[in-house]
Amino acid sequence: MSEVSEYRRQEESVDLSVRTQPIESPEQELLTLNMGPHHPATHGVLRLLVTLEGEVVRDLKPVIGYVHTGIEKTAEDKSYWKVIPVVERMDYLAYYFNAMAFCGAVETLLDLEIPKRAQYLRVIHLELNRIMSHLVWLGTSALDLGAISMFWYCFRERETILDLFEMSSGQRMHTRYIQVGGVFEDIPSGWEAKCRAFLADMPNRIDQYGDLLNRNEIVLRRLRGVCPLDEQTLLDLGVTGPLLRAAGNPWDLRKAAPYSSYDDFEFKIPVGTQGDNYDRYAVRVAEMKESVKIVQQALDGLPEGPYITDDRKVALPPRHELATSMEALIHHFKLVTEGFRVPPGEVYYPIEGPRGELACFVRSDGSSKPARVHMRDPSFVNLQATAPMVRDAYIADLIATLAMLDPILGGIDR
Repeated sequence: MSEVSEYRRQEESVDLSVRTQPIESPEQELLTLNMGPHHPATHGVLRLLVTLEGEVVRDLKPVIGYVHTGIEKTAEDKSYWKVIPVVERMDYLAYYFNAMAFCGAVETLLDLEIPKRAQYLRVIHLELNRIMSHLVWLGTSALDLGAISMFWYCFRERETILDLFEMSSGQRMHTRYIQVGGVFEDIPSGWEAKCRAFLADMPNRIDQYGDLLNRNEIVLRRLRGVCPLDEQTLLDLGVTGPLLRAAGNPWDLRKAAPYSSYDDFEFKIPVGTQGDNYDRYAVRVAEMKESVKIVQQALDGLPEGPYITDDRKVALPPRHELATSMEALIHHFKLVTEGFRVPPGEVYYPIEGPRGELACFVRSDGSSKPARVHMRDPSFVNLQATAPMVRDAYIADLIATLAMLDPILGGIDR
């Protein structure tokens, strides 16, 4: 809350008049405008049917499905082990979170205990992924507001995070690092030092972002007091994440229903007061600083021990055993080709993603393939709030508000 309040204080001295949309005549002709599906300000293949009266938005209807991939149905035709790289590609900026939600659901059905070190390694990579996702949001949203330099600064820090992902997993994106039972591999030598160097530098970088934007009158006119939506309306629509916290509700699953040892760490939940575009911006920026604190604590307290479960029914044998043990080689072959069986049942496993509650529902019929996989993607749910947010606002404010929603169409369409 202090971070968001501080942002508010910094821009109080800038004189901004309250926006009004005077209507000269109620009989003006309405215009239906197609915005997208290929438009530089729709943040993906999103189509908006916008009803305008002059420059004022009177109604809006999102049209989705242009990047539908059928990932959920595809997952039902693959063994549990092979679903992970598929689900990672839904919200393509939150691939660690997609994998965490699915693996958490499967682990719950298996009643599998995850080693403490693996839990901490998951938290470290999840929070780095949260920072990376917010950096992409901030850079691209700043482009929509005309602050072009911010894009390059944000992607500079993003590249450092992707270098860390590549170092720990071999891949910069869609890493398949989180596995059922733990993580793919322990962090290599030198990774912790490079991560700590990034964590030491990142708070100063975030302050620099604030110096560029918090007293920029053009940016503030596009954000402050623009398109607010009250807490109760957001709750009625099922909206979660930064959008809900910007309206003053501190709901965050890392605190409300801790998973993967999040209750071991001290961090704040930034909340806003107005629920406008400025609060949506300020909450996410403050969240990046809190994520830095979480990663620092996880590195400081990183336990010794295994990085994946020793249950050989679900975990691949160590690589070094494959050259010396026929049993390990056979087990590896059967696990990769046939997969492991999961007891019959169903589970809903929610986590706090960069855009809100990201959850995975898995139903098992006892075979090596899930009978049903369904993701609750926050971008899909949050998109419902677009129309009530922008109704009776200017079309220019629609652009800024859509950016503050941070929708990812890969997660919406699935």
